[in-house]
Amino acid sequence: MQVAVVLFPGLTALDAVGPYEVFSRMPGTEVVFVGERTGPVRTDTGHLGLTADATLADVPGPDVVVVPGGPGQIALMGDGPVHEWLRRVDATTTWTTSVCTGSLVLAAAGLLRGRRATSHWLATDQLPGLGAVPAAERVVVDGKYVTAAGVSAGIDMALTVLGREAGDWAAQAVQLGIEYDPQPPYGAGSPRTAPADVVQFLRDNSRFVLSGE
Repeated sequence: MQVAVVLFPGLTALDAVGPYEVFSRMPGTEVVFVGERTGPVRTDTGHLGLTADATLADVPGPDVVVVPGGPGQIALMGDGPVHEWLRRVDATTTWTTSVCTGSLVLAAAGLLRGRRATSHWLATDQLPGLGAVPAAERVVVDGKYVTAAGVSAGIDMALTVLGREAGDWAAQAVQLGIEYDPQPPYGAGSPRTAPADVVQFLRDNSRFVLSGE
């Protein structure tokens, strides 16, 4: 099984690395980082670089596609090489997935029309305008399309796909292997549980959180 993780300037690192940590531990699986061109790609902070080892053209038939999100997603909303590749490979993928605002890219490419999907909580309101049906869930499965909420939810998404592909036992073994046992010191991981002033601060500054401007 080949998993293609799409890299682009300004992506959020954990959106790509979280699913990588899960899928790379699945026996018989190759995870390849792909981009419009090979070489280093700077993440949204500008301090961390990930490397695209293959071009989109080099990976014509992945079994699983992972589209991360991040401020750089905005540059991928218009039709272009990434959309063309996504539509082409989606014809034969077993799973087409996204993390965070990566779902906006899938939707803009026309792949989520009429399908339930999620995204970062600050971006779910953009899904209807792109033809998708927003769902306030951490991971949403609609057919072969699996979308994850913001950033850390990519790990949950990958475990979900792994469980369906290789069975619950395999997914649980990977979860234990990476010791994914979240016990955060605060209950502020969702707008439903975070303090109201924290939620409002992020809403007021969503342009900076999601656009990187």
